[in-house]
Amino acid sequence: MNELIRSLKQQRQQPITRSHADHNRPDHDSLKRIGVKGLQIRKPEQLEHVNALIIPGGESTTMAKLAEYHNLFPALRNFIKTGKPVWGTCAGLIFLADKAVGQKLGGQELVGGLDCTVHRNFFGSQIQSFEADLLVPELAATEGGPASFRGVFIRAPAILETGPDVQVLADYAVPPGKSVTSGSDVESQAEKTGREEKVIVAVKQGNLLATAFHPELTTDTRWHSFFLKMVGGDQSFYCDSSLNGDDGDQQQARPDLPVFQ
Repeated sequence: MNELIRSLKQQRQQPITRSHADHNRPDHDSLKRIGVKGLQIRKPEQLEHVNALIIPGGESTTMAKLAEYHNLFPALRNFIKTGKPVWGTCAGLIFLADKAVGQKLGGQELVGGLDCTVHRNFFGSQIQSFEADLLVPELAATEGGPASFRGVFIRAPAILETGPDVQVLADYAVPPGKSVTSGSDVESQAEKTGREEKVIVAVKQGNLLATAFHPELTTDTRWHSFFLKMVGGDQSFYCDSSLNGDDGDQQQARPDLPVFQ
């Protein structure tokens, strides 16, 4: 069983240089480059000692089962209610959503808190994983750098609709005829109109941040820096929640994009 929760603690010394031997821990690798160290948390009560969470990708149904088995749902929901920052990537986005469609038979329990409807595996299976340049004006304005970000989508979800308090940080145009998971509203509209339809792939709502793609699989650490700023003045502890028992969508961090041709 993979580690359940990894906490992130601000380093007091100089930032650690990227290690090629550490490629199997892409989130930790990205965080090291901005002066943050990854630690492990395995019990709900340990959440009391951190002030931010990252819920990474994985197989969302398995993640939900593990969270239920270890009684993590109440602790995670309480963590969000306290106003502490939480960032969900890929399956982590699904976990944070108030509503999910396209789930496996029987569905899965969600942590909730993010006012949106997410479509699980919107872009299809593992072999339909891809990369795309995304316009990220808010990220560029806050963190500098180019106005685009190279998004790595691995068996990725997409946000179909959001509530009024949700800020859209990035979207992706789905071209007509693109093969996506059946049942998608965007797919049916694209077929009817013959025009590109957009789905949302990055949002922020109060203390919650969510991305459908994997920023940790690139060498661009601006999303991690953006999240770090959400913690505010108290930046001593961060937490990376790794609930996945199946690393199907976890890839090694690579500086030589593209990951997918």
